[in-house]
Amino acid sequence: MEIVPWLAYSWAFLLALAVFIYVVLDGFDLGLGILYPFFPDRRDRDLLMNTVAPVWDGNETWLVLGGGGLFAAFPMAYGIVMPALYAPIIAMLLALVFRGVAFEYRWRTERWLKYWDWAFIGGSVVAAFSQGIALGALVQGIEVADRAYAGGWWDWLSPFSLLCGVAVIVGYALLGATWLIMKTDGPVQDRARKLAWIFGIATVLCIGAVSLITPFLDSVYYYRWFEMPGLLISAPVPMAVAIILFLLFRSLRVHHHEYRPFILSLILFALCFVGLGISIFPDLIPPDVTILDAATPYNSQIFMFVGAVVLLPLILGYTAYAYWVFRGKTDPDEGYH
Repeated sequence: MEIVPWLAYSWAFLLALAVFIYVVLDGFDLGLGILYPFFPDRRDRDLLMNTVAPVWDGNETWLVLGGGGLFAAFPMAYGIVMPALYAPIIAMLLALVFRGVAFEYRWRTERWLKYWDWAFIGGSVVAAFSQGIALGALVQGIEVADRAYAGGWWDWLSPFSLLCGVAVIVGYALLGATWLIMKTDGPVQDRARKLAWIFGIATVLCIGAVSLITPFLDSVYYYRWFEMPGLLISAPVPMAVAIILFLLFRSLRVHHHEYRPFILSLILFALCFVGLGISIFPDLIPPDVTILDAATPYNSQIFMFVGAVVLLPLILGYTAYAYWVFRGKTDPDEGYH
């Protein structure tokens, strides 16, 4: 079986890119559902919905691309990850489905409106929490034997994975709040700015807690972060995070900065993603399965890689076009119905 390193690593990069784009796009979308309880007025809730109505369902394209790409390019990894993370992944998918139904049904009823609103909140929170738990379980390590999952049913549940679940919830809420700063005016924007402060501080605390614990989950993580030559690569990341956080909180103090908080929040997520990459690379499933271990043969990967290289710009193109068409402020008197 011929494995070509550059192709396997290229596939890993494409999958990481797809997951990251999903996180930042569907992140602020889920963040609006998390922030819903802080906007009890129906008119405000309708406005929150209308800010994402044109784009919300397209955001999940990237989740499908990431999952499908993992199955196609790294089937061994797919066969290990799914049994290990069945519970949080199924919870996430059911929450996303329930949330999507709630998004549509809340516009069609008066009697059941409050119940569909709570379904939207619950679906958003459960989906975000499940994603964080799955991430935490992956980082803390999955037990593998004979190229198959060898752990137990509850291995995904740990204090660290629960911490990651909370971190994703507050991080998505920060993205949602900064999105509202960019897309709304008046009292809704003012409330979103206050919420961005609250969830920004909570995000800082969660990033700090996860960053302090991660190096001690495995000696390999500690080596990559605190010993040479890994220190040369890892050291700039926390410094960059500190700078971005400073700029983010400063931008929240300036009322005419409406786009900057959202952009800085996206950069913050990107830096966290880079930190995750530093921790686990070249593993695909820490601590025992590397990218090369899980890769399919060259002929299979190159065939799919050509298709991915063609499709990825097309998906990026229509996604960017959709956001460009619906740029600017959302009118509270018009929108999705």
